[in-house]
Amino acid sequence: MQFLQRLGRSLMLPVAVLPVAAILYGVGYWILTVTGDDSNVAGVFLTTAGNALLENLALLFAIGVSIGMATKSDGTSALAGLVSWLTVTTILSPEKVALFKGIDVSRVNPAFEQSENVFVGILCGLIGAWAYDRFKDTKLPDALSFFSGKRSVAIVTAGVSLVLGLVLFFVWPLVYTGLVAFGEFILTLGPVGVGIYGFLNRLLIPFGLHHALNSVFWFDVAGINDLNNFMGGQGTYGETGQYMAGFFPIMMFGLPGAALAMFVTAKTNRRKIAAGVLFSSAIASFLVGVTEPLEFSFMFLAPGLYVVHALFTGISMAVTSVLPVRMGFGFSAGLLDLGLGWVNPMAQNPWALPVMGVFWFLVYFLSFRFIIRRFDLKTIGREDGDPEDADDESADSASGDAKYLATATAFLAALGGSANILDLENCATRLRMQVADTSVIDEAALKKAGAAGTMKPGRGSVQVIYGLNVQFVKDAMDDLISGRQKPVADPDAQIAAAGGAGDTADGSSAQAGGGASTATRTTHLVRLRQPVEGTGVPLADVPDQTFAQEIMGPGIAVEPIDGAILAPASGTVQHVFDTGHAVALSLDDGTEVLIHVGLDTVAMQGQGFTALASAGDRVVAGTPLLQVDLEAIRAAGHPTITPIVVLNDKDAVVELV
Repeated sequence: MQFLQRLGRSLMLPVAVLPVAAILYGVGYWILTVTGDDSNVAGVFLTTAGNALLENLALLFAIGVSIGMATKSDGTSALAGLVSWLTVTTILSPEKVALFKGIDVSRVNPAFEQSENVFVGILCGLIGAWAYDRFKDTKLPDALSFFSGKRSVAIVTAGVSLVLGLVLFFVWPLVYTGLVAFGEFILTLGPVGVGIYGFLNRLLIPFGLHHALNSVFWFDVAGINDLNNFMGGQGTYGETGQYMAGFFPIMMFGLPGAALAMFVTAKTNRRKIAAGVLFSSAIASFLVGVTEPLEFSFMFLAPGLYVVHALFTGISMAVTSVLPVRMGFGFSAGLLDLGLGWVNPMAQNPWALPVMGVFWFLVYFLSFRFIIRRFDLKTIGREDGDPEDADDESADSASGDAKYLATATAFLAALGGSANILDLENCATRLRMQVADTSVIDEAALKKAGAAGTMKPGRGSVQVIYGLNVQFVKDAMDDLISGRQKPVADPDAQIAAAGGAGDTADGSSAQAGGGASTATRTTHLVRLRQPVEGTGVPLADVPDQTFAQEIMGPGIAVEPIDGAILAPASGTVQHVFDTGHAVALSLDDGTEVLIHVGLDTVAMQGQGFTALASAGDRVVAGTPLLQVDLEAIRAAGHPTITPIVVLNDKDAVVELV
């Protein structure tokens, strides 16, 4: 269930763009129909604009799902979703199927004409997200290093998608053909069959297989041709239109009632967000009968509720068949098609549809509201993690990020503002920036806000040393620069309230490289097992001023001759950096130690580094922490000298044994 809810939230990204597209298409379609001129400029323009999204709904889902389902996606997963979609749909296109089978394209199973559907789009999105999460950090041998990391994601995605395409090549036509045969069977069941068709039509939408049933009842597959006969004003009065009429009360009134129910049951602080999606989707459903934005807003978040919706649709279809009420559409069962079809010679008792619609509005609203509350369904605006009694801003503050947002606000001000920062990155302990003007930087303000020191290597390059939690400060600065967060009004007060300026490996308030010692040691002597085989070097001789000047703290360095990085004493791993070039530990006596392999090795993005331990792991002296390829570091042009720094005792004296 958690997976389905996460999938449902992922679909909100592409679904949000559909209501306006649907309305554009519907209005354009109405103009073309009323004028009787298929080349009317306004109508063609609006239908083209709307169709740009509606006809590519499945592609939008492939990309949206790949972004939403991936962990901390940076856009690579979106590319992977697109790669998967292009691979699968090209394999399943009628032209390619004809080529594979050596037959004329006219003899290809009609199933392949419907392969570009939402179900395939979702599968492709899931493949893209999975490949991103699983292979974004893949490290290949040096000869293939160009394809390491995120570059490998699309390659793996294409391979997995080939397998999916092969499976669907055999399975898809069997399922599709089976549904067509079943549709031909339920033709014999009268109004009951009409109801079953309506129920399955909605139930099969997530799989894209409703087209199989539609082809039986709407087109000339089994001699019914309901849609074309109605639009042509021909057929059999009292029969033509019975496979479309029951959709009007549901699409025009029932689903908007469901939207209202989801809005009133949304958490108070989430209603504005919910309203944006729900009400625009309700308008699209009522006006032009495009229901996907509404249906996908709860289809996966509350699948049981979607089954209820499918059941109501089946009942509506059966009732209109019995009454009798007959109506048809050229596009979908919305107000525009109802108005256009009102005077059609095949229309029968069209006045009953709005009356039935009011009834279904109440049924959907009352039943959806009851079911959502009774079973605490996580429909839009009711997702976990959104407390009733807190607004978005207070929730952010309560999350523990307020300190870093305040620090980021102060840092940006001291650095000359967002406009002065041209590029922003971070390594293990420091922010690395390229700025437009270094003369405006206020080093005293940076120090006050929590910086342990500031360095200006030249040519607009600036480094601000903060501590092991620098990633959180960098992320907060990104949010401020992009406008996702607002600056803190009084950052100094916020920093003070959070317990101090700098931070250490365990998040305590000791200034990085100079705060009061929190260790339980009675002396400042720190004896450590040498964590890497090699020659000891005084920290002052390290060719990096951050370490040489002990800005991060005192310590010692080793010029390694072996790539095995071992724990220097018993303790707990506090942090292993994503790039694998540094690890922080909290020793049993309270000492906080940082082992930084090489200089500027964060630029290698993990190539040549393998983490053998994870945050939270209990270690003893000699436990392997990292495996490092020293030759790869040298080949990348970086020194291999490895500083070992005590973070929380400015007077510590480190001795390797």
